[in-house]
Amino acid sequence: MATFAVRSPATGDLLGEHPVHGPEEVADAVAHGRAAAADWARVGWAGRRTRLLAWKRSLARRMDEVADAVAAETGKPMPDARSEVLLALVHLDWAARNARRVLRVRRVPSGPLAVHQRALLGHRPLGVVGVIGPWNYPVYTPMGSIGYALAAGNAVVFKPSELTPGTGELLASTFADAVPDCAGLLRTVTGPGSTGRALAESGVDKLAFTGSPRTARKVAEVCARSLTPLLAECGGKDAVLVGEGADLDAAAEAVVWGAMANAGQTCAGVERVYAVASVHERLCELIVAKARNLTAGQTYGPMTLPTQLGVVERHMKEALSAGARAPLGGPESVAAPFVHPVVLVDVPEDSPAMTEETFGPVVAVNRVRDLDEAVERANASPYALGAAVFTRSRAVGRAVAQRLDSGAVSVGSVLGFAAVPSLPFGGTGESGYGRIHGAEGLRAFAVPRAVTVKRFAPYADLTSFATDPARAARAVELARRLHARF
Repeated sequence: MATFAVRSPATGDLLGEHPVHGPEEVADAVAHGRAAAADWARVGWAGRRTRLLAWKRSLARRMDEVADAVAAETGKPMPDARSEVLLALVHLDWAARNARRVLRVRRVPSGPLAVHQRALLGHRPLGVVGVIGPWNYPVYTPMGSIGYALAAGNAVVFKPSELTPGTGELLASTFADAVPDCAGLLRTVTGPGSTGRALAESGVDKLAFTGSPRTARKVAEVCARSLTPLLAECGGKDAVLVGEGADLDAAAEAVVWGAMANAGQTCAGVERVYAVASVHERLCELIVAKARNLTAGQTYGPMTLPTQLGVVERHMKEALSAGARAPLGGPESVAAPFVHPVVLVDVPEDSPAMTEETFGPVVAVNRVRDLDEAVERANASPYALGAAVFTRSRAVGRAVAQRLDSGAVSVGSVLGFAAVPSLPFGGTGESGYGRIHGAEGLRAFAVPRAVTVKRFAPYADLTSFATDPARAARAVELARRLHARF
């Protein structure tokens, strides 16, 4: 079998060789997953909860081992890698403990026309879920699909990024170690884009994809041929809105962390800031002062994907040539494999730095007339994933949040939603569709099933030819009158 090499993005050192799994190997993984899913369904809610919590405890005990793999393959500092694993644990714990409550069979109102029927709503597992994960958060992001899909009763075949295959293999092996009686339930296949394509064509019952909009469109095209449902999370161009009376020091701290953490390689990271004119200058000063204290290679790691360096440099150059200013950094900040912190000001709204995902430690801070204009500009983006609002009060912040198109909004912080497992995560437009996390995330990996149970014979059975026509007509006329009146 062919193999591919994985190297450290920070040093270029060889980290390992991994197999290139083709259509046959992927199909075999799906077939084994389907058999495992039948056994997984039989263990019931309590059995799945027990086993998933056992895996969670094992991952917690092996946190450093998993974080080591993340740090090696992505280049991010070890504290960042440990935090990522912790977030995954929080979500796995919630999914395991809440799956039965969210998905169990429950009674729903029948309505007056079907009062003789007991109406029940439940959810059944899809079967086998395929997950294609990203390289920027190779544990936290795919676990938002893996953990919730398993909790909903499915088997999972996971294709990690070709930049982080070791982390993906480790996730599957830790599950097998923690839950030996269900060892084949989570399987990892590795390889380049062709392996992902094979997974999309393999007959999985749903595919959860995280990546660029361009790749998502290719995946969607493949899935459409077999009507395979697709959940797509495709990144963002998240905005922070800062109004009068806001705590500017707190806003600046949040902006710098949201823009620079993980070298800016965060789908819901901060890329745009809209500050009202009265606070813009002071906010810029604070952002620059705080960002200047960061050191690429220490505070955050390298650009994990080498080609992203060119994207970051192009965005900066085009913005500056169009009239933007750089009070901190600039094109010279690109020093492979790192990008030193960059702050841009007064960037034209049609510049790629404002319209395309930069995915680097670069933040653009633009002046607006008021929060109305800030909302208008934030919503003008084709992306709609996350956002943040800083204002004089929480009440004002919440009111502004309700006007934003983003799938998630934090008031007084950035990415506050990431650590709240009961909240759904996802976007619209170029940010994709579907939701992971929370109750919506569990339902995303299950199929609603409606059941009615006849309780007694109705006055007029409208689903029987044996019903007296006159009686049926009286029943329909009575219902018509009720609906016409109320």
